[in-house]
Amino acid sequence: MSIKPTLVILAAGMGSRYGGLKQIDPIDEEGHKIIDFSIYDAIRAGFGKVVFIIKKEHEQDFRKVIGDQVSSKVPVEYVFQTLDDVPEGFKIPEGREKPWGTAHAIYSCRDVVKEPFAVINSDDYYGVSAFKTLADFLAAPVAEKEGLLPFCMVGYYLKNTMTENGYVSRGCCRMNEAGYLTHIEELTHIEKTATGARYTQDDGATYKDIDVESLVSMNMWGFGPEIFGELKKSLDHFFNDGIALQSLKSECFIPIEVGNMVNNNVASVKVLSSADKWFGVTYKEDKPMVMASIKALKDQGVYPEKLWTV
Repeated sequence: MSIKPTLVILAAGMGSRYGGLKQIDPIDEEGHKIIDFSIYDAIRAGFGKVVFIIKKEHEQDFRKVIGDQVSSKVPVEYVFQTLDDVPEGFKIPEGREKPWGTAHAIYSCRDVVKEPFAVINSDDYYGVSAFKTLADFLAAPVAEKEGLLPFCMVGYYLKNTMTENGYVSRGCCRMNEAGYLTHIEELTHIEKTATGARYTQDDGATYKDIDVESLVSMNMWGFGPEIFGELKKSLDHFFNDGIALQSLKSECFIPIEVGNMVNNNVASVKVLSSADKWFGVTYKEDKPMVMASIKALKDQGVYPEKLWTV
């Protein structure tokens, strides 16, 4: 009997741009959250466990409004991303509040995830097909070359991942002819323009245009448990070489670290592209669009009115 993959959900972010704990904000009349639709799609695709990465102080809210409902359908575990999960001897700078980033969050799962797993954001809607594609890959992962760790990601066209209400952070991807990732660049401030999109890397002092047909990462990854050993090396470098101290908001991003693994011939990443339109609640102003999109999907029969009673 094959091992079912696990779904790991990144939900430890503070939601600063949204202005609240957006992961548990309902987006339909039945009280569902975006995270509910992702879990529903994952279970239908064959995932066998859900792991929430959260802050300890959010545990009660998550159990009450999300986890307790899901746990009747699939096993659920909670992992806490904490500021003090750092190498021995590293001194956390005074005033640091923000978590250490997505690579650190995934590494927090090292004691509870022992099987192939997917990683997603808690506040992004990915589409039904993406979870099936991920599950199929994780059931029989294939590396580009012998000896490389076989990972994957689902890429989306930038034009399908933008918001009208501010900026977004995306990992911009390049691939070879075989469809494997060759380079990924994390751009933390991309915004729409009248003719396309632009980004800044110096807090708005200068901007550069970016092709809206670019394939980007939405933090939808497929990994084997072998990645935890590589992430330990990445985080040791991040903390011990001074990168974590460059500012109070320095983060270790999973797209960058996976890109480094590719560049160092440690792993290959098969890019499983999706033409689906992403939507999410990066900002409060995004919520009406998200609610309309969910209603349309229900009207099309993609989802039942109530997910957990069917």
